[in-house]
Amino acid sequence: MHVGKKRVARLMRAAGLVGISPRKAMFTTVRDPEARPSDDLVRRDFTASGPDQLWVADITYVPTWAGFLYLAVVLDAWSRKIVGWAMATSLHTDVVLDALNMAVAPRQPRDGVHHSDHGCQYTSFRFGRRCKEAGVRPSMGTVGDAYDNAMCESFFGTLECELLDRRRFRSQAEARMAVFDYLEGFYNPRRRHSALDYKSPVENERSNALAA
Repeated sequence: MHVGKKRVARLMRAAGLVGISPRKAMFTTVRDPEARPSDDLVRRDFTASGPDQLWVADITYVPTWAGFLYLAVVLDAWSRKIVGWAMATSLHTDVVLDALNMAVAPRQPRDGVHHSDHGCQYTSFRFGRRCKEAGVRPSMGTVGDAYDNAMCESFFGTLECELLDRRRFRSQAEARMAVFDYLEGFYNPRRRHSALDYKSPVENERSNALAA
């Protein structure tokens, strides 16, 4: 549909709508130069034919008046569901381990792939050992290229636009509750995705389970 910018601006003003601009990027990836990263098993192909074959993971920050919180997520590439997530006040390995453990406990993956960047949390010995115990194969893209983890970056863009850029959190407790409500009350059970025939992640998994 071809339409002028000024007309869009006028219609938005009349409807009381205000656009949201992307916020300035803040890097949360800190590499360990002595760690050996995993091979890239994904190579920008984020397709999966079933659940728990490919998980993508990353960390972002949540600003509050009381300081930053950090959010680690694990997203199933097949259903777009956030199958694991955790929040912390610092970028330690525990935050990604907590997110991974939340995903592993109910899903019980078998030889699935966990894809991330080269952050020191993901290249740590503790994280690699947990992946081996859980039957998950670690995978990492190249350094400094968002396209190598584009699916998770896209989710964070959605989270920022639909939640973080619309709210100002006075406390970390308020931010934690808002993220919980968004992920578990809206994104997973209700948010529709064009890639899923406009079903939510939970609806997509249920419908495919019934059809199986």
